[in-house]
Amino acid sequence: MSEGLSTRCVHAGEIADAHGSPHTPIYNTTTFKFPTTADLLDVVDGRKPGSLYTRYGLNPTIQALEAKLANLEGAEMAWAFCSGMAAEAALFLAHGRDGIVCLGDAYGGTLELLGEQIRSFDVRTHLLRGNELELAESRIADGCGLVFLETPTNPTLEVLDIRRIAEMCHRHAALLAIDNTFASPVNQSPLELGADFVVHSATKYLGGHSDLTAGVLAGRKDLLMPVWAWRKNLGSMIAPETAALLSRSLRTLVVRVERQNRTALAVAEAMARHPRVLRVFYPGLPDFPGHEVAKKQMRDFGGILSIEVAGGGEAATRVADRLKLFALAPSLGGAESLVTQPCTTTHHGLSADERARRGISDALLRLSIGLEDAEDLIRDLDQALA
Repeated sequence: MSEGLSTRCVHAGEIADAHGSPHTPIYNTTTFKFPTTADLLDVVDGRKPGSLYTRYGLNPTIQALEAKLANLEGAEMAWAFCSGMAAEAALFLAHGRDGIVCLGDAYGGTLELLGEQIRSFDVRTHLLRGNELELAESRIADGCGLVFLETPTNPTLEVLDIRRIAEMCHRHAALLAIDNTFASPVNQSPLELGADFVVHSATKYLGGHSDLTAGVLAGRKDLLMPVWAWRKNLGSMIAPETAALLSRSLRTLVVRVERQNRTALAVAEAMARHPRVLRVFYPGLPDFPGHEVAKKQMRDFGGILSIEVAGGGEAATRVADRLKLFALAPSLGGAESLVTQPCTTTHHGLSADERARRGISDALLRLSIGLEDAEDLIRDLDQALA
């Protein structure tokens, strides 16, 4: 009988400890010794599993974390990184040489990486809107071998049809990578819908406590092995101490995210009724444009919503500054609720014209819902909007 997600969050990947610890210990060792050269070569050449050198990822704390992450995403294998951006960069360098299509809105750092740094390697990158599927298919047919997208997207919560896009990619032998950060494995399983890779900023929901920075890339072994050398030689390995902290956080992933789902829906419904809010971006609202697709491919709708405040960018800034329970800070997915104005943080590096093209107005506030009581968060928003 297959075990449920909560059970796997607690038990998957854990290494039995000689002293009876229920959790894999922290091996902050940089290198590991061998009884003979033959034993060392068995590990170096991959004939036997084992520990060798932490920068290579051959460290028991890191390997236990990666086994858990692969299990949660239903993947054959997972690699852990020092950040989500490191995971994306290694993916793009390993599989994007023939060209990359980024479909829909994305984190500002991702758009900057694709629009500037990756292009410096003479890699074709195309930053398209989520509704430009025909143009995306023409780029793929022209040889672009990797499609990358977020769903729901940052910060407008656009929902893209993973199965439909995967079928489009595979018609042309292209690979599809889904950033699953906003949804988490609790709410969405992209590999089951046809994606080839799942990417996470583990700093967010997987970490869940605003106390670690990490990234994840999961998928099939044959597709992940080319990424391994980039991670190793760029030095973007997660530290054992961070790996242990992330494993700790994953044990409570389901209870945290399920609570954040419920609270976010309550806050979204309250904001949809508020006279000072022009629009609410949240897939769980029945009148949201992506609601039907979200119902089809998500188990629940997540803990992030965005609101467009009446009065423009200056009014949105005043609201953000007046909030008391919502901390004014970038990032998301933690136990505490956060507010950020994307034009000043996550998408500040984009030009005003590019933000406008993507529907990211200066009046937009992104809310990351934490573990506080919904009624308290709604009261805080009410007083700030007054």
